[in-house]
Amino acid sequence: MTATTASSASKWLQALHETPEPAATPAAPDAPTGPVRPQKGVRWASVTGVPRVPVVGPAPALWVMGAHGGAGESTLAALLDGAAGTGHAWPVRQDGSKDGGGKDVVLLVCRSNAAGLRAAQLAAIEYGSGSLPGSLAGLVVTADAPGRPPKALADRIRLVAGAVPHLWQLPWVEAWRLAEAPDPASLPPAGRGVIDKLRLHTAAGN
Repeated sequence: MTATTASSASKWLQALHETPEPAATPAAPDAPTGPVRPQKGVRWASVTGVPRVPVVGPAPALWVMGAHGGAGESTLAALLDGAAGTGHAWPVRQDGSKDGGGKDVVLLVCRSNAAGLRAAQLAAIEYGSGSLPGSLAGLVVTADAPGRPPKALADRIRLVAGAVPHLWQLPWVEAWRLAEAPDPASLPPAGRGVIDKLRLHTAAGN
C-alpha cells in the first residue's frame, strides 16, 4: 500500500466514525406568557374605552397600535416588514366581520412610564373582555429613558405582562432622538433581538 493510499484509507475510516453534527433547529417564536384570547369573566366598565378605527381590504401582516401618543407606534411599524400603524386606535372591520378572515393581528405599544403602562393595561383588559375584534399579538414596552426602569415601573411592567400573550421590552436608543427615521443599525444587541423576535412572531402568523 502506498503512502497516498494509506492516507486516503485513514481519512475514510476517520470520517466513518465521526459523529455528524446535528442539523440546525429553525428558530421558533417565543411561547406565550399570558392569555392568548379573551377570558371569560373579564369585565370592562370604562366609559370611553380604546378608540376604534374602521378598516377595509386585506389586513397587513401586523397592526401596530400605540396605546397612547408618543408610544413608538410609527417607529415600530417602520421596523417591521408588512406592518402598519393604526393611529392609536383599534382596527375594526367596516363590513361587520369580526377579524378580517382571521388576519387582523394587533401589537400594542407603550412607553415604560406609569401613564403609558396604565394605557396599555386598560387596552389589554378591554381586549380580554372580548369587546375588541381580531387578536392581540402582545405588547412592546419602549423605554422612556436610558438604563433600567426603577423598581416601581419594573413591577408595573410585570403586572401588565400578565394581561397580554407576549411582552417585549425595547431599550432606549439615543440615536433615534435626532433621526428622521429609525435606523435598525442603531439598535443595541438587546434591541435587535427584540426586533428579530417580533419579525419571527409575525412571520409565524401568531
